[in-house]
Amino acid sequence: MDFKLTRIAPTPSGYLHLGNLYSFLVTKALAEETGAKILLRIDDLDRERYRTEYVQDIFDTLDFMEVSYDQGPKTVQEFEQEWSQIHRMNSYLEALEQIRERKLVFACDCTRKKIQQMDSSGYYLGHCQVRNIPLERLETCWRMDTFDTDFIKIRTYTSGEKSFVLPEDSAFFIVRKKDKLPAYQLTSVIDDVHYGVDLIVRGNDLLGSTLDQQILADELDLPSFQKATFHHHPLLKGSKNKKLSKSEGATSIQFLRKEGKKPTDIYQILGEMIGSTEPWIDFESFKKHLTIKGN
Repeated sequence: MDFKLTRIAPTPSGYLHLGNLYSFLVTKALAEETGAKILLRIDDLDRERYRTEYVQDIFDTLDFMEVSYDQGPKTVQEFEQEWSQIHRMNSYLEALEQIRERKLVFACDCTRKKIQQMDSSGYYLGHCQVRNIPLERLETCWRMDTFDTDFIKIRTYTSGEKSFVLPEDSAFFIVRKKDKLPAYQLTSVIDDVHYGVDLIVRGNDLLGSTLDQQILADELDLPSFQKATFHHHPLLKGSKNKKLSKSEGATSIQFLRKEGKKPTDIYQILGEMIGSTEPWIDFESFKKHLTIKGN
């Protein structure tokens, strides 16, 4: 299979860790296998957690690990002046207006605490769907009405077209936050369409996001996203078999660099975490032992 463009899409909300790097390397391997160019697309609309040092860390990590890309910013200044999601705000707002006009959303004023009280799983099960809260009421978000959603089809890299049922933790997803800013699921779709991304590589934990975004693409009539191919790779696990995350304090690449680790050491750590029987020393050995599996 040949593709035009894939992307690396980190969020500048913390220093990048080994799990982020692993996903970047899988993306690079698939790009080389399929002839796709790589876009660096930094998702920066979470303004509360945005820090310029986190953006710089993205460039530093990619440079340190020699993960090159074909499109995207090269410096913090270039990113903020030309590539930030802030510059695409009009496109997001237009999409939100389409969703509103088509009556695809409802307003919700539930807090996380209230959602937890209503269902011990912590999943939002559509409580506000029949409350008819005005969409412009303060301190409300907009949720997609997924009540009648049937099987969702996506094109997968390893298995062709597959159908999935929307999991409970992905139902009634948010498209506009309480601060009136567009939410991740919507901005990610609009950005991938904007840049022409046709191969999307993610961890298995983001399958629900892919399904949510496919729902949006269907409702907004975005054929390029509907035709995109997805690969969901297995996750790196840390202690207690938990996935690595910034919020859980996963060891950052920056910390390992300051400890004196070289790229060869990082590859060796990755190989050990993934359970490889042979040592990884560079990207070529990573590719050699990488098993492309998943959805």
